[in-house]
Amino acid sequence: MFSVTSETFVTLSTIIIFLLSAGLTFFILRKYLKTKKLNLLYWSVGLVVFTVAVLLEILMANKIYSELIIDLYLFLVAVLVQFLALGSFALYNNKKFLSYYYIYSVLATVFLIVTLVLYPVGNIIKEHIVFGVLPLGVTISSSFVTFPAAAFIILIAAISYKKFKSKKLLSIIAGVIIVAIAGTLYIAAIPVFLYYAEFIGILLLWLGFM
Repeated sequence: MFSVTSETFVTLSTIIIFLLSAGLTFFILRKYLKTKKLNLLYWSVGLVVFTVAVLLEILMANKIYSELIIDLYLFLVAVLVQFLALGSFALYNNKKFLSYYYIYSVLATVFLIVTLVLYPVGNIIKEHIVFGVLPLGVTISSSFVTFPAAAFIILIAAISYKKFKSKKLLSIIAGVIIVAIAGTLYIAAIPVFLYYAEFIGILLLWLGFM
């Protein structure tokens, strides 16, 4: 039986999640090109970011990393949640709220980049995963990016399901929420659930879009 922090478990989990994510990204991009729905565009971009982040997880699980890779990973898992939130705002179809969130997203992302430059994270790889105390500035800036986005996703999910009453949409929304939460788990220092959340989130998205 594999330990959740064993190198074998982490490597196998991340490879499976990477393949599922890459396949789903291709499928949603094709669907966007046919329908031109803005929410599909943002969700597909979010999944591209997610797929790249999982690829970095594979590298880090095999001891291939540097401070730049770690910083890039922390940036991606934060920005991922923003793109998923943008997709949710687009699904809600309120241009005014979407415009406000554009502005907030840009400011929060710039804040995150500045703190990653000013406060070097260093080597925080433990047990083949990113798990360590982040500099306070990075923790604060990451929280400004991820937690409001996650809250908006959950709020808009409830409103959208009440409006459309679609089981497939419910599966998509649940998948978006779980993948978004997975993107905040390192920030919240709860890595033990990361791979379960990523895997379940991608499966729910597959069920919703198929």
